[in-house]
Amino acid sequence: MNPATTQSLFFQHLKSYVPPHKALVEEVADLLGISTDSAYRRIRGEKPLGLSELQQLAAHYKVSLDQLLNLQSDAVLFTGKPAAHAPVTLDSWLTRMLGQLQLMNSFGRRHLYYLLKDIPPFYHFQIPELTEFKMFFWMKSILHYDSLKGVQFRFGDPQYENSHALCQRIVALYSEMPTTEIWNAESVNSTLRQIEFYHQAGAFASPDDARLLYEKVAELLDAIEYQAEVGVKCIMKQPGSSRLSYRLFVNELILGDNTLLVELDDIRLTYLNHSVLHFLGTRDEEFNDFMFANLDNLMKKSTLISGVGEKERSQFFNAMRQNIHHRARML
Repeated sequence: MNPATTQSLFFQHLKSYVPPHKALVEEVADLLGISTDSAYRRIRGEKPLGLSELQQLAAHYKVSLDQLLNLQSDAVLFTGKPAAHAPVTLDSWLTRMLGQLQLMNSFGRRHLYYLLKDIPPFYHFQIPELTEFKMFFWMKSILHYDSLKGVQFRFGDPQYENSHALCQRIVALYSEMPTTEIWNAESVNSTLRQIEFYHQAGAFASPDDARLLYEKVAELLDAIEYQAEVGVKCIMKQPGSSRLSYRLFVNELILGDNTLLVELDDIRLTYLNHSVLHFLGTRDEEFNDFMFANLDNLMKKSTLISGVGEKERSQFFNAMRQNIHHRARML
């Protein structure tokens, strides 16, 4: 393969990284500090890219040159590494989540696959009480806010106001994503254990807070069950105007790991969860094809309970509700 062809393939690959509403030539011109005419000549392969230009573009778009140059490597390039010297705040974490959803929704054809271990935060954010509890839990027990040492949880704290606004924007964007989720009966337990632990540790300002949160989790499950019944994305039983597809599978054998795979037009991205809150993402084609095949295999070995399977759907959600009621009686 001659250098000009390789360079053209490189720019074809870069095009998949540019949101549909942006032009590749303008992005290249801005990044390299050149005119659009010079950018066109590089994109068409008429003018060779300098090594520094290649490095600049690859670094900006986080492209692996191993794949471009057909180098044999077992490495897979992931992005999203947290900076150890820059403490993560809840609002910065929510802002990054918002940005990823905005990027996904900028594509015409999109679909999100979610192999979940826990109830996704997009659902907790639909109920104010659960939103505030999850934010407090993350800040106190995961992000280790010094300001929350020895502080009890209470509803309506003013510190949640800005985060509430971000959460509502995230919910709205998630409702615009056609979605397939693979659940397990254990998926609700993470939140229930967090409530139970805080109750036993005396971390609630009111002894009734744990009971209220259990009621809100049950309310959330009612809304998710309704969404599965109608088979379209909803926000607390309110379908969106576009009535986007929602599929819910139940796998009784496999406990998920909060892996997300998204299809955006002709590309796929995989997000792997780590350190409770964080994700690493990759556009590596072979890895994403492998992940999609794995998810497809799991779905074939799971039970579809959205749109169909009324009996199985009722049994699944009733079992989770019984779990909640049992824990509430133990308070």
